[in-house]
Amino acid sequence: MSIKMSAGELAINGGRPIFEKPLHVNKPYSAERSKYQEYFDRAWHAEWFTNDGQLVREFEKRLELYLGVEACVLTTNGTTALELTLRALKLQGEVILPAYTFVSTANILTLMGLNPIFCDIDPDTLNLCPKACAALISDRTVAVIPTHIWGRPCAIEELQALCDHHDLKLIFDSAHAFGCKTPTGFIGGFGHAEVFSLHATKSLHSFEGGFVATNDVDLAETIRVSRNFGFTALDLVEMPGTNAKMSESHAAMGLANLDEFGSIKRRARACFETYMKHLGDIPGLSLSGPDSSFSSNYHYVAATLDSSRFGITRDDLVTILSAEGILARRYFYPGSHRLKPYADAFSQTQRSLPVTDMVCADSLILPGGAAMDSQDAQTVCEIIKLVFDAQPKP
Repeated sequence: MSIKMSAGELAINGGRPIFEKPLHVNKPYSAERSKYQEYFDRAWHAEWFTNDGQLVREFEKRLELYLGVEACVLTTNGTTALELTLRALKLQGEVILPAYTFVSTANILTLMGLNPIFCDIDPDTLNLCPKACAALISDRTVAVIPTHIWGRPCAIEELQALCDHHDLKLIFDSAHAFGCKTPTGFIGGFGHAEVFSLHATKSLHSFEGGFVATNDVDLAETIRVSRNFGFTALDLVEMPGTNAKMSESHAAMGLANLDEFGSIKRRARACFETYMKHLGDIPGLSLSGPDSSFSSNYHYVAATLDSSRFGITRDDLVTILSAEGILARRYFYPGSHRLKPYADAFSQTQRSLPVTDMVCADSLILPGGAAMDSQDAQTVCEIIKLVFDAQPKP
């Protein structure tokens, strides 16, 4: 692939796109099909495809061992995993969450009759700010749901102490964080529960799926019963429930990918380090990477763009990259608090989230993860450097 030599060759200026096949953010990466087939053949021969099958049970046990937790409960997706957790905890009232997160959390809270209270984030970690969270706690608050953004651990101990002091439930949104580790253990064993996504774009996926990780075995059992219509035995329903069971086909994909997860992390790390090597010294462009405080899964290549130093806005850069077939994304834009279902109610509180608004205006995600070839990542870097070099300098 020949790199472009001048800004006039950029696709937005009439040149040929550098990538004919677009590069997507976090394109799915999977184990070899034969590995998946080995697992699924077991379900095929057993003629058992759902309803707590052998593969689902095995996947749950292996997740428990990997994360070092008492229980993991697989579900159809991460959203249902959160919904079942909230129902099991029997919450009513207000729940504090970051506005800089995927809107599904606010949606589920609203659909369940809970009131989402949007909180600002820390400017360094982009995670829920404990001080801002403390200021929002009222006698109506019942829980806090922070997000480990890009897999970077939240201020776990500080948030736990805050929730313990006010007798609040602490549920972590760990959708980005499978395989990430703090000095005291893998993300998965903190708070009352941690909710993971196994969507196809995640570091570990099962086509589609999710799970709850917890050290509260009673909570896990309630969730397990609830995901199967409330059945505790044949013809015995002891609680209202729904159908949120993972199929054997999905569990087979999850098991195959879990077998390869060490390789998946290494591939993702190679891609991430390519970006760090080639973009780390560009003024105005800051990559969000791991530090000595935690071990990353390297799945997300997240950056913020200071237009006053880089020369153009984040949106302009996304437009230029998209024309080249590099489908960078404005993640969580414009913030959950500014989306239609929540904007009016949020504005009526007369609060502001200055850090969230700044990050929503400046952040982007570049194509990365295990499915991203390191040479392609280097080409993306060269296009970004070409764009930067073309900007007038003071």
